[in-house]
Amino acid sequence: MHIPDGFLNMATVASTYTISVGGVANAVRIANKKLGEKQVPMMGVLAAFIFAAQMLNFPVAGGTSGHLIGAALAAILLGPWAAVIIMSAVLIAQSLIFQDGGLLALGANIFNMAIIASFSAYYIYRLAQSLLGDSGKGQLIGVFAASWGSVLLASIACAVELAISGASPWGVVLPAMAGVHALIGIGEGLITSAVVSLVLATRADLMRLQKI
Repeated sequence: MHIPDGFLNMATVASTYTISVGGVANAVRIANKKLGEKQVPMMGVLAAFIFAAQMLNFPVAGGTSGHLIGAALAAILLGPWAAVIIMSAVLIAQSLIFQDGGLLALGANIFNMAIIASFSAYYIYRLAQSLLGDSGKGQLIGVFAASWGSVLLASIACAVELAISGASPWGVVLPAMAGVHALIGIGEGLITSAVVSLVLATRADLMRLQKI
């Protein structure tokens, strides 16, 4: 889902950069007010875990592969604003160190995988909690749904940007991206659910959903 340089037109590059810079700046301001001293180190731990986990790919259909995004995990444990900061830091490091996603496309990648993925995961999880309650089973169902939904919605946003930029026709890029990432989202849901199960078993207090 990391968009390389050369695939987006300048209007899309400029608009996604503007939204992403504003979103990250707002995230820093709000997270600074809402997060306590104990949660700041956890942001670093989560960023390191997500960065490392994204290096590991798992096979998907048709010879394709996918990897954890991690936005759902960060949003559920620390709230969407902190998740935006964590994911932006991971994406910037990947772009600068590993050339995974272009510098011109960085705004779009942050918009898709940090902003859209984090907030969609947060609200899907909140909806699941309201419907299923706070039981362990209900929480894990919500985690899986939030993880899967965040991957799918981020991939659709990516497809829209590529189509608007003329990189690929709507009828090709949208079903291709959504279809593959619907499968990748299952892997995301399973991995995130496994991590959250461990958290529930060892530090259940961390599962108190952060308010926006």
